[in-house]
Amino acid sequence: MTHLISARDLRASYSGKVALDGVSFDIEEGASFALLGPNGAGKTTLINILCTLHRPDSGSVSVAGHDALRYPRRARRNIGVVFQTSSLDDRLTARENLEFHGLVHGLPGRRRETRIRQVLELVGLEEWEDDVVRTFSGGMRRRLEIARALMHEPKILFLDEPTVGLDAQTRQQIWQYLDRLRREWSLTVLTTTHYIEEVEDADVVCIIDHGKIIAQGSPERLKGEYGRRWLQVDTIDAATLEDVQARFPEAQVIGVRSIVVPAESADPEMFRKGTFEGKIMEVRHREPTLESVFLSLTGRELRDRADPGKVANGRGERR
Repeated sequence: MTHLISARDLRASYSGKVALDGVSFDIEEGASFALLGPNGAGKTTLINILCTLHRPDSGSVSVAGHDALRYPRRARRNIGVVFQTSSLDDRLTARENLEFHGLVHGLPGRRRETRIRQVLELVGLEEWEDDVVRTFSGGMRRRLEIARALMHEPKILFLDEPTVGLDAQTRQQIWQYLDRLRREWSLTVLTTTHYIEEVEDADVVCIIDHGKIIAQGSPERLKGEYGRRWLQVDTIDAATLEDVQARFPEAQVIGVRSIVVPAESADPEMFRKGTFEGKIMEVRHREPTLESVFLSLTGRELRDRADPGKVANGRGERR
């Protein structure tokens, strides 16, 4: 298969702090590639380099066959980007936002009109094309941003936290649209997300931490190679959780009163008697998941998960 993106030995630093330390990888044409890592791991720097927004200290990047460092404008013609923070003009209508994007990319009038109709239909917003964006719900805005990113027919779609701040139902809908996109348009998709469960079906998952790629492969391969079985222990209070954490150094807190312990380190029965008797609500096994892979490799969960409750609804916003 053709490599649409190839990165070799990328290095970058800010104020003496290393952001990327020799990162190399390839992304095949038509693949779904997920980039996972905690905040500060180097994801943002890497995405900015691939999108030609930042120049590395050293290394090389090829995007759709173009040297992205020497010919960034050629590379940009082949990529569409959905940013984590909305960049729509909410004073304009959906159509006007798409029209402006088409003008920026130099699409001629007739082609621009055709593309507006196509992408609005693709994301199910054709009925709202003349409505002002500030009346849209978070999910509708995200769908419009996906439509906008596709206006100029890119080969590669970058999705930086595409479902951040959205409720579970809307997140599922967004991924359904994206799956349809890949099937019908043969897009290559690179995604960053804090919701690991969203990339369980990705072709390749790449885990980055401290500026280095520490694991890469299909979800099943990573689970088989790095996944661990854990016991999830739900305690009655925070004090008991602290007692469990003190007894098992490798334990990881995953909630206010929940913690996971490596299955090889503990027996479920020990939490039902002795020191913990009467203090544990439930103990259950957790089979290897991408989450467990991440825990095993980095020693922690993805930090700063998005809180849908923090996203404000504007007055008159559709749901």
